[in-house]
Amino acid sequence: MAADVLLADRIDLARTLDAAPPRSRGVWALLLRRPTFTLSAVVIVWWVFVAIAWRWLGLDPFADTGVKLAPPGPEHWFGTDRIGRDVFARVLAGAESALLIGPLGTLIATALGTALGLVAGYRRGWVDQLFMRTFDVFLALPTLIFLLVIVGAFGSSPLVLAAAIGVLFAPGIARIIRAEVLVEMGKDYVTSAQVQGERTGRILARELLPNVWPQVAVQAALSIGGAVFVASSLSFLGLAAAPPSPDWGLAVNENRAYLQGAWWTLVFPTLAIASLVVSVNLVADNLKEVLRG
Repeated sequence: MAADVLLADRIDLARTLDAAPPRSRGVWALLLRRPTFTLSAVVIVWWVFVAIAWRWLGLDPFADTGVKLAPPGPEHWFGTDRIGRDVFARVLAGAESALLIGPLGTLIATALGTALGLVAGYRRGWVDQLFMRTFDVFLALPTLIFLLVIVGAFGSSPLVLAAAIGVLFAPGIARIIRAEVLVEMGKDYVTSAQVQGERTGRILARELLPNVWPQVAVQAALSIGGAVFVASSLSFLGLAAAPPSPDWGLAVNENRAYLQGAWWTLVFPTLAIASLVVSVNLVADNLKEVLRG
């Protein structure tokens, strides 16, 4: 009896030591010391604020100012487009669609990819092989062709586009989470949980997920930039947003003919896309370096 109690105590101790997330304290302090992270985070927060509050700021991206193709100046900071609409108002309003489809698709991809990766890494065997071969098929599909098929079959609503991006990005996340789970499977806390007869769902959610969570966060951050870029590409091709939407990708497509004569109509939406995508990728890179450091 005493031996059983001692064994149980050792098992609980091993689980506690192995399951404790490394470097859980001070991560934010380390990140905030990095100028690239701080600056990128400020840019992201700015675009999130603008996407939510542009209507409250009194901006009207659809109003005709009466002055067509006016260059940037005190009255119109980013100039006006070929219809006379204020480019500054349209760039700020365009953040709404950019931060709707991309992040929502990333959320779907992260949830789906994490769940599949956990199951594949834990079950292994034929389950793992089935998942991996299915992932290989999705990863081999050309991104735009896959999205073209989805849009043609189900329409171009934001929910459909987000779901398509989620399905497209999920296999890549799943493969990385699976690799992390395979590393964790050799540790004592997983073995002890299995010996104690814990259910598979509990082991995945309470034991493995907290230990692979840093990798989940990194993959989610990395995927947001790609998802935003893909969503803007769909708008550029006319498959997502439609006129008179202020969507950034659509604005680039509509004004590409004015690059020489009215460069501001094209440059500012392009810079908006680039600033958001680059900032998200820099945040993800800093997060990865701190969590792995």
